[in-house]
Amino acid sequence: MAKRLGKYAFSFEQPIYIAGWGNIVGQKEADGPLGSLFDRAEPDLYCGKETMEQAEVFLQQTALENALARAGLKRQELELIAAGDLLNQCISGAYGFRNTGIPYWGLYGACSTMALSTLTCGLSIESGLCRLAAALTSSHFGTAERQYRYPLEYGGQRPPSAQHTVTGSGALILSKEKSPVRLWGGAFGSIVDQGVTDNNNMGGAMAPAALKTLQFYLKETHSSPADYDAIFTGDLGSVGKAVLMDLAAKSGIDLEKNYQDCGLMIYDTTKQDMHAGGSGCGCSASVLTAYVLPKMKEGTLKNVLFLSTGALMSPISVMQGESIPSIAHLIHLKGDQ
Repeated sequence: MAKRLGKYAFSFEQPIYIAGWGNIVGQKEADGPLGSLFDRAEPDLYCGKETMEQAEVFLQQTALENALARAGLKRQELELIAAGDLLNQCISGAYGFRNTGIPYWGLYGACSTMALSTLTCGLSIESGLCRLAAALTSSHFGTAERQYRYPLEYGGQRPPSAQHTVTGSGALILSKEKSPVRLWGGAFGSIVDQGVTDNNNMGGAMAPAALKTLQFYLKETHSSPADYDAIFTGDLGSVGKAVLMDLAAKSGIDLEKNYQDCGLMIYDTTKQDMHAGGSGCGCSASVLTAYVLPKMKEGTLKNVLFLSTGALMSPISVMQGESIPSIAHLIHLKGDQ
């Protein structure tokens, strides 16, 4: 079973590996700095479907098929699918994998879902519950805007602190079979709420949660940022990254040399009008599967901390003036050459 290293951190006693990964993104993401690294890009937000919600279902299905192909596996070999998204009742996964006959866990961690689903699958394999599991998530600019803010037709203006929801999906296949990347351990975060009520400042709301999880993981593993080749956060964007680095520095944690944020990596913020950067479940999932894992496979990165951050509000809570509770889950990846 997994070994607890403290209140938050744990490691896997049995080796858990990333057997394959896959992704798909939209056109804006393909136009960004990582565009050539994605498995597939769809030029149309509808992906050839009748609604954008159906398009997001397609994104999850395609990312999973790409991950299975890279792992050399068939879908029916899976014994667990753990998926989530930003939509009410996690409908992208529910509709995407209905009638597959594969055990399914619908997870809601908002934009932290990539790390949440990965840890959940890792623990399931370690416990003997399954042998092969898929962890995935997605987001879609059109579906998120319709649910959390305004329909695209409204043409509402966004403030500089707002982020652009990534249209994309990323999937991982986890297994006990040896491969170049190992899921060494991780940490489930706890909810942090600093009273931020502006849903156009998600990065600022989530940054304290990222610091808390990172702070405890470093303490409980007796490590420092310098011990890792890279540390990635999910989608804090420019505002959230600045807040995190400031809070970290005040806590004695130096993130200057090896910290990056997926929300700033996926778009060219000088050439693309993305305000504070990217966000959404698909943001960290796309960057993880298109950039981080390939670099670990080739040996460029060998020891990585990856934190997905999520804002746990709902459309109703926002309309009622509630603050935004946030969370960050962490996965620790190591190259296993």
